[in-house]
Amino acid sequence: MASYDRPRAGGSPRPLKTGDTWWYAAVAGEAAGSFRARARTRTRRACLGAVLVLTVVYAGLVLTTTGRRWGDAAVTGRRADSAAVTVIRDHPSLAGLTTVSLVLGCVLLLAVGLIRKRYALTGAAAGAVVTALAVTGLLQRYAPRPRLVDTAGALVPSGFPSVQTTLALGVALGLVFVVPHRQRALAVGLATLWAAAVGTYTIASGQHRPGDVIAAALVVLAVVSGLLAVIARKGKVSPAPRRGTPLPGLLATVPLALLAAAGLGAGLWLLGDTLALPATAPYDPAELRLAHRCGQALAAGVVAAAGLIPLLLLRRVDLDGAAAPYRLDGPFVEAAGVPGDGELVGPFTEDGDHEIS
Repeated sequence: MASYDRPRAGGSPRPLKTGDTWWYAAVAGEAAGSFRARARTRTRRACLGAVLVLTVVYAGLVLTTTGRRWGDAAVTGRRADSAAVTVIRDHPSLAGLTTVSLVLGCVLLLAVGLIRKRYALTGAAAGAVVTALAVTGLLQRYAPRPRLVDTAGALVPSGFPSVQTTLALGVALGLVFVVPHRQRALAVGLATLWAAAVGTYTIASGQHRPGDVIAAALVVLAVVSGLLAVIARKGKVSPAPRRGTPLPGLLATVPLALLAAAGLGAGLWLLGDTLALPATAPYDPAELRLAHRCGQALAAGVVAAAGLIPLLLLRRVDLDGAAAPYRLDGPFVEAAGVPGDGELVGPFTEDGDHEIS
């Protein structure tokens, strides 16, 4: 008996690992649904964690005077940031390009799912985007907040959370449902980088505060994670085969991880200095510029992290097929060859000469 077939001391089962054989369930007591149970637990915790962080962001950046002052300084500081001013002034077509890219992203999401004939998963991806947009609209309309007015005394409509960022990141994470497992990291990683660019552009153009972009990323993460938990609960997940090299995925996930680490690290490091703004104007232009760059870094870091989390949760999880009760392996299965799709396999080969003595 191999080492992974022996139960632990006391008879308690250990988690199922790649290579465990069909008889492991009888020896160690592994439940048939343990794989999807673990997938459901991870995604459910991610959903609850995103909701908790969203609540903290809402309370800190919307309901407190200090948070609102920091958000206003980050938006105002874009005029003191020469780099942002130059890009917006020299490239006025970025606004139209952002809108066109959002439309093309939605079309691409639906096209990939329909071409692959994954109609249920395509509906799930579209439902996740629509749900995230609906939650964003409800928060913009009904979430309690102080009345915001501009310098002329006119009421400013709320942008918490950002609709553009919700749509961009919703499309990026929607690819989790429709893209094959081996191409998932590359597709979602590249799309999340695009979503981060859309979010930071809305801050640089003055359309949204950094908190709006951060909240949008958390809304999408909560919705997608909750939907993945429902899919896992229904048993629509299975262990993904370990085939191929992860290099294509690393080409996108490594820059995404670097963006998340650098953005969150730099943003949190600068946050302490920018929260100490005076209660009333005039403000130092250098402090406003620092607040703007801090907000840009935090927003980009949170969006990148929101794209990485589903990839980590689904690292060995395939959404294309139903869950297999156990992972089959061993000399008998190897002798029988690799089973085809939908083919029932067991511990013994189909060789007619084989008998149980």
